[in-house]
Amino acid sequence: MITLAEIITLKRNNDFRRLYSKGRSYTSAVLVTYVLKNRCKCTRIGITTSKKIGKAVLRNRSRRIIREAYRMISDDVRQGVDLVFVARGKTPFVSSNDILRAMKKELKEAGVLE
Repeated sequence: MITLAEIITLKRNNDFRRLYSKGRSYTSAVLVTYVLKNRCKCTRIGITTSKKIGKAVLRNRSRRIIREAYRMISDDVRQGVDLVFVARGKTPFVSSNDILRAMKKELKEAGVLE
């Protein structure tokens, strides 16, 4: 299992914009996932939470549970893709197991999960 220090994150605005415009999106009630192949041999992730989610405490909780759910399945994710996870309104109020279930379903649908 990968540790949080080993996860490569997307930080630049144009990386997020590229995924939003050119990537495929997969949605559920608690999560939206954007997937796009990249040129490097690594998997990079980004997590977005808007102010629609709530105050800072709820946005931070959303990011934490999304990050933890990804860490649980990170070994099974195919290399060479960029992923952006977008929190939805229900995200801070559900458990990380619900997020994990939705993430697995979306990544399997995208053909990224081995």
